Amino acid sequence: MFKFLKFGRGKKPEAVIETQRQSFERLVGELNEAIASLPEMPAVTVNPVTNEVSFALPDQFPDEALALPAPEPEVVVEEAVEEVAEEAVETATEEVKAEAVEDAVKIKGEANKSTA
Repeated sequence: MFKFLKFGRGKKPEAVIETQRQSFERLVGELNEAIASLPEMPAVTVNPVTNEVSFALPDQFPDEALALPAPEPEVVVEEAVEEVAEEAVETATEEVKAEAVEDAVKIKGEANKSTA
């Protein structure tokens, strides 16, 4: 009576067992395909001591650029530049003031010599 419930219980497909070589070759192939699809090639670093491979990836991938807002620029660099610029302006204004005073003294001295 309930034979129809056993209909979908046929033989299960056997799992394909990969050797380590096949698994490694498949992973390397997939990695090469993923790297080839990138518009900008990442720098690859191989550390022979730890046997690690690392990649210098861009800040944003093309698909992330569509979905996420652009990354904010480094604020630390901008703040440092602003601080240096402010210090330069302060130092420059002091130097300009000192030069103006020296010029005024020279002009006044020359004017006194010419009138005397």
